[in-house]
Amino acid sequence: MKKLHISLIAVAAIMLLGSLLFGYLHLYVNQGTIPKDVQLSGWQVGGMKSEDLLKKLNNRLRQLEQLPLSLQMEHQNIPNITLTLSEAGVRYEADSFREAIAQLQKGSMLARLSYRWNFQSNWSITTYVDPELLKSKLSPAWEKKNFGVIVNASRRIAEMDQVVYTPEKSAARLDWKTLLSKLTLIFPRDFTFVTDTATTESPLTIELPITIKHPNITVNSLKQEGIERKITEFSTTLFSSSSGRIFNVNSAAQAVNGMIIKPGEDFDYSKVIEQAESKYGFQEAPVIINGKLAPGIGGGICQVSSTVYNAAVRTGMEIVERRNHSIPVSYLPLGQDATFASGSINFRFKNNTGKYLLIHAAVEDRTLTVKFYGTFRKDTQYTMESVTVATLPAPNKYVQNATLAVGTQEVLQDGKIGYIVETFQVKKVDGAVVDKTRISRDTYRPQNRLIAVHPEPNNNGATPSPPLESIVEDGISTP
Repeated sequence: MKKLHISLIAVAAIMLLGSLLFGYLHLYVNQGTIPKDVQLSGWQVGGMKSEDLLKKLNNRLRQLEQLPLSLQMEHQNIPNITLTLSEAGVRYEADSFREAIAQLQKGSMLARLSYRWNFQSNWSITTYVDPELLKSKLSPAWEKKNFGVIVNASRRIAEMDQVVYTPEKSAARLDWKTLLSKLTLIFPRDFTFVTDTATTESPLTIELPITIKHPNITVNSLKQEGIERKITEFSTTLFSSSSGRIFNVNSAAQAVNGMIIKPGEDFDYSKVIEQAESKYGFQEAPVIINGKLAPGIGGGICQVSSTVYNAAVRTGMEIVERRNHSIPVSYLPLGQDATFASGSINFRFKNNTGKYLLIHAAVEDRTLTVKFYGTFRKDTQYTMESVTVATLPAPNKYVQNATLAVGTQEVLQDGKIGYIVETFQVKKVDGAVVDKTRISRDTYRPQNRLIAVHPEPNNNGATPSPPLESIVEDGISTP
């Protein structure tokens, strides 16, 4: 009996101890405070109620973001800029710590017991920097206003064909890499600067770092292109041209004007015509079709290609592609013209000077003038000489006219003879001829002599002429 009594007492004691232990553990894991000896970025938070701590944490994080930041430029005579860290793109968070606090109240009792017992004692806040916010305050417009505008050097052709340069302008600009590095080093990473009720009054200070930015185009870089002086000039007249033809010549000249041809690059007249048509347009003026003048659009554009051709030959450029007109032109000697027909005939030359080439073209007082500016030996000169090596008689073309008497004929249109012309490029050094090279052998087709005859058999072999391919020269299209 005595043993039974002792056993009951022991069981009761164990149950009591178990209940007490369970109650203690229940109170331990469900307490609403932070474990002891826990600190967050230098702030002792152990023992604080979780709800109160989270409110104070939000307040302190916002206090950090509202710390004043003074951006100074002592040597630029620019007023100091005062921002908050938040306005400078700095943001503070404590997401990991918040999640850890929430975890204290989650899971089974054993899980919460283990988590609270092993709760980390040292925590840190996290800092994020968004540089775009600060860049929006110190924008490129702000930099231009306070430091000035960066201006490229420029080149222009002044009176008397002088090449004149306007110097570039450099200006200070913010060194963003250094500035962001300074910002990262200066902003606080703990709560030293703040309390629950106040923040430090002394602003954080950064001396804005600057660097001098130079423009991409400088006088030196322009001079290295080699556009030193006018190297040639060639003109053709438009005295007998209609207003539409003058308009077309001017359109093409404007497209050529200001072109810069890089070393080894081709001047391509087809691209000139594309630009002129798109930007300025063309008007009605006679074009050449099958060796005859006919109404069309863009008549006169070959005067520009021909004038440029003469300038190119006179500076020793490599002629890549060129053909003469099918009939002589009034503004140049035979053999010295360069025609153009969209899609079939082009004019191209290669800049072989080893330097950049600037082309100016303008119509003034019914005269088209093309000038080349670049690098060219002053002791060297190129000229052109053309020689007619053969004339081609005008062929007869017969048409039938029943009103004429048998055996008679009537000349309706006089023909024109054609020519075979050879053109030479003559090179002179110090006035002495050192080379003479044939650069073209051109044929100008004769134009038919039109004769009407009575429609009888064997009337001088009158047969219809085969149709010619209709190519629009010296223009872009027919009406």
